[in-house]
Amino acid sequence: MNTATDSIHYRELTAADEAAVIVLANQVHGANYLTEVSFADYLDRGQQDGVNLNWLAFAGEQLVGVRLTFAPGRWDIDSYCTPAAWPVPASQMCYFKCAAVDDSIRGAGIGRNLLQRSIAAAQQLGCRAGLAHIWMQSPANSAFAYFSRCGGKLIKEHPGRWHEASVHDGYHCLVCDGICYCTAGEMILPFDNY
Repeated sequence: MNTATDSIHYRELTAADEAAVIVLANQVHGANYLTEVSFADYLDRGQQDGVNLNWLAFAGEQLVGVRLTFAPGRWDIDSYCTPAAWPVPASQMCYFKCAAVDDSIRGAGIGRNLLQRSIAAAQQLGCRAGLAHIWMQSPANSAFAYFSRCGGKLIKEHPGRWHEASVHDGYHCLVCDGICYCTAGEMILPFDNY
């Protein structure tokens, strides 16, 4: 896909985007990373008080980027979270669940543009930061490099973050070729510069 970045357009995610979003997310992250059930859940968690934090990027009619973000209070603080190390309370944080950009157009700024749109929406809800669990084994550790360039700060590494999903939910890790043993980098992105 040789698409000029000026032909990229962005819009909020809707339920009608389900099929294309699932295909792209699973192409980037592995089979069953996103399903019809999880899509519906994530769509819901990304909306609050009339604000949609989920964004898409298109080249013409082709979906080339996805950013799924949960609204404050709409995400779980689990054993892979370190709230004592967070600079702001969870009530003032969104959760960056997923980013996926078509590999044929990566490096064109689409991921950053999607992130900026999610941040602007989160700020409307009073968020001052966002939390993410970054895939540390992504090819060339590109996920960590991208999120760091955007201002993300590493809080803690969590081995086996997606192991349960690969054992019980059918997620097939592309790196581990099946059962996932990858590490998640718990990262905070303060919105001071956005």
